[in-house]
Amino acid sequence: MQSSHTAVHVSALFDEPNLIADAGLLPLVALAERVGLPALAAQVRIEAADNSGGAHPAAKVMSLLGAMCSGADSIDDTDRLRHGAMDRAFAGIRAPSTLGTFLRSFTHGHNRQLHRVHRDFLARLAAHTPLLSGAAQLMFIDIDPTHRRVYGRAKQGAEHGRLKGQRTLHPIVATLSTPLARPVIGAVRLRRGKAADVRGAESFVAEALAIAKEAGGSGIRLVRADSKFYTADVAAACHRAGAHFSLTTGMNPSIAAAIGRIDEDAWVPIRYPEAFVDPDTGEMVSDAEVAETEYTAFTGRKKSEQVTARLIVRRVRRLNPRAATGQGELFDSWRYHPGFTNSPFVMLQAEPHHRQHAVVEQTIADGKSFALAHLPSGNFQANAAWLMSHNLLRAAGALASAFHAKATTATLRAHLINVPARLARTARTKLTAHLPANWPWQDAYQDLFEAVHHPPSTP
Repeated sequence: MQSSHTAVHVSALFDEPNLIADAGLLPLVALAERVGLPALAAQVRIEAADNSGGAHPAAKVMSLLGAMCSGADSIDDTDRLRHGAMDRAFAGIRAPSTLGTFLRSFTHGHNRQLHRVHRDFLARLAAHTPLLSGAAQLMFIDIDPTHRRVYGRAKQGAEHGRLKGQRTLHPIVATLSTPLARPVIGAVRLRRGKAADVRGAESFVAEALAIAKEAGGSGIRLVRADSKFYTADVAAACHRAGAHFSLTTGMNPSIAAAIGRIDEDAWVPIRYPEAFVDPDTGEMVSDAEVAETEYTAFTGRKKSEQVTARLIVRRVRRLNPRAATGQGELFDSWRYHPGFTNSPFVMLQAEPHHRQHAVVEQTIADGKSFALAHLPSGNFQANAAWLMSHNLLRAAGALASAFHAKATTATLRAHLINVPARLARTARTKLTAHLPANWPWQDAYQDLFEAVHHPPSTP
C-alpha cells in the first residue's frame, strides 16, 4: 500500500454531516430494543441522588452500551456517539458528563439493580438469538477470578494485593457456554484488590447457577473451576442447585494416596487431536493417560458436608532431562493432574470437559481488550456498567455468521460495528445507510441487519 500517485494534494475536512462512523450500531441498538433492554434499564432507580444522575436511566444505559460496543473504554470515549448524522439515526444520546454523573451516583444497591438488568437482558438474548445453542442439553458454568491493574489513586477498592507493586481490582467472573456456543458473561462481582480468590464463592456460584437456568440451562449444568474453588461450600452450592461440579484439586497427601491406589492396568492412553501447553512445564502435550477412582473429599468437615464423588486423574510422562545426553530412564516418572467431579459423563468425556475450563480465561482476556481495559469509573460499584456490552456483541455475532459467532469482540467491532456509512432520508420516514462498496464482511452485516430489522414472520 502506498499513497496515490494521482493526487497532487491531499487535504482533510471534518464537514460531512451525513456520515456516521459506526453503522453497526444500527442493528445492534435495534436488537437491544427488540429484546426490551430500555424497559429493563428504566427499572434502575436512583431517587436519592443529589443531582440529576438518576433521571432517564434507560437513555443513559443505552448510550453507555452503544459507546462500549463501538469501542469506548472510558467515560470520555462515549463522546464518539455525538458526531455527523448520529442524531438522525438515534435519539436520546447523552453527553459524557451526564453519563459520568449517572455512574458516580451508584451505590451497592444500584449496582445490584443494574446486575438484575444484566441477568434479564442475557435471558432475553438467549431466548431470541442463537446465543447459547444447546443450553437445554448441556451448559458449562466456568468460575475464575482475575486481577486488573488500575492507576488512579481515587479508584475505590483499588489496593496492592496479589500482584506485587500493582494496585488492582479483583473481579470474579462466571461465564456460560455450551459445546456449540462461545462463552458469554453470566455474572461478575467486583472485589477489592486484596480479596482472597475464594471469597464469596459459595453465594457467587449459587447466583451463577440461577442465571444459567434463566438463560435456558434447563439440562445438565456443570460448574468448572480451578483448585482455588475446591471447597465443600462450592460443592454444596452446586448440590443445592441441582448442578454438577468439576473442580481441580491440586495435590495433597490424601489425593496422592488415592492416586497411588489406582491399578496400573486402569490407566487408559489418550491422544489429544490438538496439543496443549502443560501448565507445569510449558511443554506441548498431545499424549497422556487417564484413570479414575472413588474419593471422599473434605474429610475435615462434619459428615454431612463430606462429598464422595469421582477423582479423575490425567497423567503426563515427565521427560528425563538427561535422556538427550544418553542417560535412559530406569523408572517411569509422571506429572499428575487430578480433578474432583460428579459429572454424569463417562471418564473419557468428563476429562476433556474439565480441561476445557480454560475458555473462561479467553473470555476474561477478551473483556480486558475493551470493557475491562482499565475499569474507568472511580466509583467501585459503577464499573459493572462497563461489562454489559459483551453479551450484546456475542448475540450479534451469532446472528451474523458461523465465523462471527466464535470471533472475539475485537473482531466483531472491526467487521460489523466500526463500519462507516452515509445516511440518506427519503419520503421523510425512510432512512437508508449507504455503506462502503466491497466491504469484505458485507454478507455477515446484511444477515445481522435482516435478522434484526426484518425477522421472519411467525405462522
